[in-house]
Amino acid sequence: MSKVLYIKANAKPEGISRTFKLSDSFIEAYKSSYPNDEVITLDLYKENIKPLTEDDISAIYSPKTDQSRNHPVLRYAYEFAEADKYVIAAPLWNLSIPGILKLYFDYVTATGITFNYTSGGGVAGLLENKKAIHIVTRGGEYSEPPMSEYEMGDKYLRVLLGFYGVNDISTFAVENMDRSDTNVEAVLEKGVKELQEKAKDF
Repeated sequence: MSKVLYIKANAKPEGISRTFKLSDSFIEAYKSSYPNDEVITLDLYKENIKPLTEDDISAIYSPKTDQSRNHPVLRYAYEFAEADKYVIAAPLWNLSIPGILKLYFDYVTATGITFNYTSGGGVAGLLENKKAIHIVTRGGEYSEPPMSEYEMGDKYLRVLLGFYGVNDISTFAVENMDRSDTNVEAVLEKGVKELQEKAKDF
């Protein structure tokens, strides 16, 4: 049995968010294919996540003990580390990820939980043999040059997840959502069907 962490990062709720229409369909198809797996949904806009304080940073980077698991600041890091698979639903906003997702990963990036520093001054990810999918909608087309040079959201997630040791990463992007010549509903329905198939092998 696998544990799936479904991370939702959009201020728009279900029924309005185009990203969530796609990601929710993926999750429902996944549950149908893997009924015994545990899916934990984390809607970041309902979590009241705040920027790290000086004390928070100290807890995140201090050596971990048996009592660390009970520290409220480390909750997100332990929850992330204990999952086997990650579904990240986050649109492209201002060339990157929504700010609240960055805040969340500030909590997740904790020494001794998701990564460690090595004696040689490098880093070692602690989350090997895990997989992730980033489901993203974009107003324009950022998957091909020249606009791909400006896309920093998916690039950031891939680098950060790799930093943790997660190397099996896929991206499902639906683009041109804000163009006047895009049939949004048709494009979304196509995306839903494709994701439902992808969920069977995730």
